[in-house]
Amino acid sequence: MNNKELIEALREELREHNYNYYVLDNATISDYEFDIKLKELQELEAKYPEYFDANSPTQRVGGTVTKNFETIQHEYRMYSLDNSYSKEDLEDWETRIKKLVDGDIQYICELKYDGASISLTYENGNLVKAVTRGDGFQGDNVTANIKTIKSVPLQLKGSDYPAKFDIRGEIILPFDGFNKMNEERIEVGEEPYRNPRNTASGSLKLQDSAEVAKRPLECFLYNITGTNLNIKTQQESLEKARAWGFKVPDAAKLVNSIDEVLEFVDYWNMNRHDLPYETDGVVIKVNDLFQQEELGYTAKAPRWAMAYKFKAEQASTRLNSITYQVGRTGAITPVANLEPVELAGTTVKRASLHNADQIEKLDVRVGDEVYVEKGGEIIPKILGVDLSKRNELSEPTQYITHCPECETELVRQEGEAQHYCPNYNGCKPQIIGRIQHFISRKAMDIDGLGGETVALLVTEGLISNYSDLYELTKEEVIPLERMAEKSADNLIQGIELSKNIPFERVLFALGIRYVGETVAKKLAKHYKSIDAIADATQEDLVNVDEIGVKIAESVSIFFNSEINLHIINRLKKFGVQLELSAEQLIGQTNILDGDVVVVSGVFETVSRNELKKLIEDNGGKVSSSISSKTSYIVAGSNMGPSKKEKAAKLEIPLLSELEFLQKIQ
Repeated sequence: MNNKELIEALREELREHNYNYYVLDNATISDYEFDIKLKELQELEAKYPEYFDANSPTQRVGGTVTKNFETIQHEYRMYSLDNSYSKEDLEDWETRIKKLVDGDIQYICELKYDGASISLTYENGNLVKAVTRGDGFQGDNVTANIKTIKSVPLQLKGSDYPAKFDIRGEIILPFDGFNKMNEERIEVGEEPYRNPRNTASGSLKLQDSAEVAKRPLECFLYNITGTNLNIKTQQESLEKARAWGFKVPDAAKLVNSIDEVLEFVDYWNMNRHDLPYETDGVVIKVNDLFQQEELGYTAKAPRWAMAYKFKAEQASTRLNSITYQVGRTGAITPVANLEPVELAGTTVKRASLHNADQIEKLDVRVGDEVYVEKGGEIIPKILGVDLSKRNELSEPTQYITHCPECETELVRQEGEAQHYCPNYNGCKPQIIGRIQHFISRKAMDIDGLGGETVALLVTEGLISNYSDLYELTKEEVIPLERMAEKSADNLIQGIELSKNIPFERVLFALGIRYVGETVAKKLAKHYKSIDAIADATQEDLVNVDEIGVKIAESVSIFFNSEINLHIINRLKKFGVQLELSAEQLIGQTNILDGDVVVVSGVFETVSRNELKKLIEDNGGKVSSSISSKTSYIVAGSNMGPSKKEKAAKLEIPLLSELEFLQKIQ
């Protein structure tokens, strides 16, 4: 056996031992023997560097130092899940999805692990990158840290895996490992970590991967994403992932009804405390991947999945005071400041009281003993008051009438839950909040500029709106607190690079009330430039897909402001993208303007997602359900009989894939 063959044989042997120990929990070699073989491999690799392999078992020990984690866009978006809390919620969900797909529906029930979401990309069976969830569209490249986790295969087993795919999962810290870490910290006089979930999440952003390697992290995988996967069901995807060497928990169960789903929920609600790691609910998925594709996604979540959250933890504590926060839109949020209390693994000191109506409904008063609830990552909320402990001299809470920051009288529009400060351009938290929103990751993503620095820039009088950012100089920012020369260079460079951010994200960054990411994309695609949006009437705006009266009013108010128009003209002067680029306009037409199109079935020339994009790029609207408003259906093979029946009943034409493609040529 030559040196290359010897190295390859050692690698394969160590991979198998690693898989048996960390994935199957079935050691086939002692730790000492494993270490001896690993050392032998390290020595051989050092002696023959020409045989280096980034996915060798020796690369798990860490040692790579990452100062700044690269931001990477997800090829397939990582969606959030809608939550349910009752049988009624699940039945409502089933009713909705049964209207959209044909045939019987089976569900896969899986435990919802409380850790840090991760997306792993494999090419030709090798791990090539690992990216955190981030905002769902893009995350941080933490590949060096993930490689140290023993249950993550660096090279897959078998040979029937796709050439390229993403697999999503959760990085978790089992209780045993978490407790051991805390014992060691206490021994050396350090503060113990608060809970496994946050500790697992924080581990992924440690700069030294050798430190990550010391932590007993695990990775549970549960969702394969990609094209040409040759997988028909979620159950099959779990089985294949397990065969390829991934650690896939075996608690998943295939069921045929919501009643069986609830049996699974009830079982694990009782038995979850026996598990060696944290769980906070159950995820229910439609098993058939074709049905999943038919159901598609809302703006935020897949229609084919639902999270059922276990009952949130509760505690009681004293309400010490109520303060009021001013948001970037001027919305006032009352905040309950509490006597610190342990809840769901964290110390809770504050809870939202939402609005004046909620305070009145609960009749919550300063000095009350209140019941607080916190479930998962949900902001703590006050459920009620222990009236038996109320001071007889207490008085009802009087909601404030003037802004706590600028003392402007608050307004409350009809039908609105919250009070607002109307001092749009003179209330400091609104000014700071708008600029912080402008620079945020989903918006202009200005590297080197954080929320605290924005507040400092406003306080020091260097900026008063987001267009002022583009006139900042290095000399102006260096004197700021904690601003070194390198930091100042990064800030100015980050501002300059933001001029390349595409128009739809700039539109979102402007902070127009009710214009979130999805609405910004719709407006950008429809009007193609900021000037066209500014010139549009409310009546025009309402005719845009998914733009209601409330959004249209808000957009009109924003562009009727001379101050806002002045700021936008300055952004134009500085070179910020305020119209779709030539590349984005390629393939965009109004051929399908006014058409409402349903896509159903399996397609050969283009994928379903490509079809939907073609419809939207040509001015049409994609709908998930057939109704009297449907213009026509692009029908592939396997279109369900009930959909065909409904289309015939409503006299809605069916277009083949080819007929549709000819229509838009």
